[in-house]
Amino acid sequence: MSKIDDSTRLSHIKDAANEALFFIQGKTRESLNTDRMLVLSLIRLVEVIGEAVSRVSKEKQKEINNLPWPQIISMRNRLIHNYYEVYLDILWKTVTEDLPFLLNILEEHI
Repeated sequence: MSKIDDSTRLSHIKDAANEALFFIQGKTRESLNTDRMLVLSLIRLVEVIGEAVSRVSKEKQKEINNLPWPQIISMRNRLIHNYYEVYLDILWKTVTEDLPFLLNILEEHI
């Protein structure tokens, strides 16, 4: 089995973030109240981002030191383990505010 390197993981993070941003085009926070598929899609993509982040080497995390690595991983853990208690306001803020920031940082390093 081949080992996935940091560069590939960063690309996975970027791809998932871009897909989440694509899914919310033309949507508002209120869309989450009525569009269950959108909610589940965004949750899954944020989980993917968190899982990929958790597998980025500590050396690469230190190199890209302006990302909140532990908080991203914690968000993934929260979504996975407290799946019954997802706060849609936090999910919306994460996707609309935090993912664009994340993408900007990644663009400098990919």
